Amino acid sequence: MSSGEMFECGPSLRIEAQERLTALQFAQLNTQLGKIEEMMERLERRLWLTVYGVVGVILAQAFESILTGTV
Repeated sequence: MSSGEMFECGPSLRIEAQERLTALQFAQLNTQLGKIEEMMERLERRLWLTVYGVVGVILAQAFESILTGTV
């Protein structure tokens, strides 16, 4: 072994393995958070569609009552 080579000992290998595991866990966490954000966006779109639908029905009923009241 030359003086430039490093001797890999057990603790450094363990730390390196822990760092790789942590990186994988963070990557998985980011993937899951991305999926959750996507689901929340879809839910928000559905919620707004429901709100617009309810407002549309209320406005239609109001317009209908105005028409039947003036006729």
